[in-house]
Amino acid sequence: MKKVLFIFLFLTTLAVQAQTIRVGAKHFNEGYIVSELIAQLLESEGYTVERKYNLGGTLVCYQALQHNEVDVYPEYSGTIASEILQVKDKITFAEINTRLSNEKGMQMSQPYGFNNTYALVIKEALAKEKNISSLSDLRKHEKLKAGISYEFLKRQDGWDNLAKAYSLTQKPTGLEHGLAYQALKEDRIEVTDAYSTDGEIAADHLVVLNDDLNFFPTYQAVSLYRKTLPDSIKHVLSRLDDKISEDEMQAMNAAVLYEKKTFEQVASSFLKQKKIITTEIKKETSIYTDLLRKTGRHLWLTFAALLIAIVVALPLGIFLNGFPSLARPVLYLTGLLQTIPSIALLAFMIPFLGIGITPAIVALFLYALLPILRNTVAGLQGVDPLLKKVADGTGMNSAQKLRWVELPLAMPAVIAGIRTAAVINVGTATLAAFIGAGGLGEYIVTGLALNNTSLILRGALPAAALALLVEFIFELLERATVPAHLRK
Repeated sequence: MKKVLFIFLFLTTLAVQAQTIRVGAKHFNEGYIVSELIAQLLESEGYTVERKYNLGGTLVCYQALQHNEVDVYPEYSGTIASEILQVKDKITFAEINTRLSNEKGMQMSQPYGFNNTYALVIKEALAKEKNISSLSDLRKHEKLKAGISYEFLKRQDGWDNLAKAYSLTQKPTGLEHGLAYQALKEDRIEVTDAYSTDGEIAADHLVVLNDDLNFFPTYQAVSLYRKTLPDSIKHVLSRLDDKISEDEMQAMNAAVLYEKKTFEQVASSFLKQKKIITTEIKKETSIYTDLLRKTGRHLWLTFAALLIAIVVALPLGIFLNGFPSLARPVLYLTGLLQTIPSIALLAFMIPFLGIGITPAIVALFLYALLPILRNTVAGLQGVDPLLKKVADGTGMNSAQKLRWVELPLAMPAVIAGIRTAAVINVGTATLAAFIGAGGLGEYIVTGLALNNTSLILRGALPAAALALLVEFIFELLERATVPAHLRK
């Protein structure tokens, strides 16, 4: 009997360790920290955790959860009510959970213990000078410069409806949330939105304006997951219930922002301090190892998409050369793809392709199509008609003429198109971080969230170096494959 029990426990442990839980996070400071708390808590129980951080805003994270790309991510009850359930009136926590279950097949944990409400903040000195303490007071100061984060601008519980409720007439400028505090310090704006647990509020001596009309709902921090998540995992997550106060969350945010601690360090320290876990879980990865890993992922995204674009665009360009009447509409259509903003295209593909590498490669492929296709068609159409007649006169058939005359003469234009597409892809691939595809963009996105210039440069400088390297490699390729007289 003891042997059977031992085997059962052993197999159960193996099953737990083999199960990978994907933890998502929005791209802001607190999102990273709380997701790391969840990840380390799960790892302490033997689960393998795959971290999918930097997932844009609520829309991206929730769609990733819907399409089984992540298993859990931290969310806020007010955001769930207004943005996911599209509820216009205030409802209770229990009602939110009931509707989530019935309408969306989702469930949220009990609150972590803190309410991270939206708020508007201004400098303490300005608040005293103009006697501003509440949102209603802003009506008297319509010339104040407001800078509002992009997500908050159009949320149901965001600026548009807030302005209507309070009859505010300011015309805000859209800003990345992490950069808004810097703009506030430099007096480029005077009002911005904030999360009430932001570490910058105390450090920068800011005043949170009183929501005297009770516009904002309660934003209790919770874990959001599908109902089908195993109960054993839900039980582990419940160990965070009512464990984090608003002051503790604000202190953790400040530790990352001002003490330059990593999310992993802050999360690990908190979990041990609260005796939620007792062992060290995640070993630190060196900066250089992490940089090499992200650079490798960046190159993989860039050149996988480029290779697919070459395989599609070259034959299509050759085909269109034989049917000039089709060339214009096809090139026009591929040109339209270039006008779609990269981040919008990535977000659009999430319902169809999920998050991660696949939608990133598809998006990069679409952006690489135009320069390769256009240059292939232009290069082939630019071949001297007299040379084509000479080829016909020597008895060459169409395939021989293409192989020995047209393609060699068009090759400089074709390589130039591939070269352009490669450089475009190196830059655009940084945005893939917003949908969990990794790469050097992770540094840039995280740096923007933290207003950390050194972190932004850690991603931007290698990306720029890669672009220069690509230029150099294609210059060598051109020298090796194109005769000198054609290069001239």
